[in-house]
Amino acid sequence: MLLSFLFLFFAVVSLLVSKKMHKNVVKRKQQYRIPKGKIMYSDLNKPASAFFSKRYKTTGKPDYVIIEKGRYIPVEFKSGSAYKPRQNHVLQLAAYCHLLEEVYGGFVPYGRLVYNDREFTIPFDPTLRFELESVLTTMRDVLQHGNVERNHDDLRRCKACSMRAYCTQRLV
Repeated sequence: MLLSFLFLFFAVVSLLVSKKMHKNVVKRKQQYRIPKGKIMYSDLNKPASAFFSKRYKTTGKPDYVIIEKGRYIPVEFKSGSAYKPRQNHVLQLAAYCHLLEEVYGGFVPYGRLVYNDREFTIPFDPTLRFELESVLTTMRDVLQHGNVERNHDDLRRCKACSMRAYCTQRLV
């Protein structure tokens, strides 16, 4: 009888602890604006392995990959605010969509961009697929021929550019 009571007591305590943990996970997901779905990959809390595309010879690590209704969805967090998604972020997300399709062999319908003040669902539609392929082709051509043109007149971007030491068209 005592053994049954102890077993029941521990079962109830385990259930309560489990419910509290679940509640905390849901709260954290809301706090960090992680979309609903099972998190199956994360590069934020600890470094994760990169995905690799044999087709494009590209690699990447999205912040999160969630499984939603049997589909893999990349989630990318960006600091700052945005009233609309920035094009370079959209193309980065598109590259992650392609990587997930190639690695997992399934259709990725969209990805999520999460800024400090809002979220965007970016459809991985034929237009974005074509733009991604076009940009990758252009990048490969530029790398092969060494013919880089500055594409802006923004002094702040120029100062922060990772290619600043190699650029012949620096603004400063």
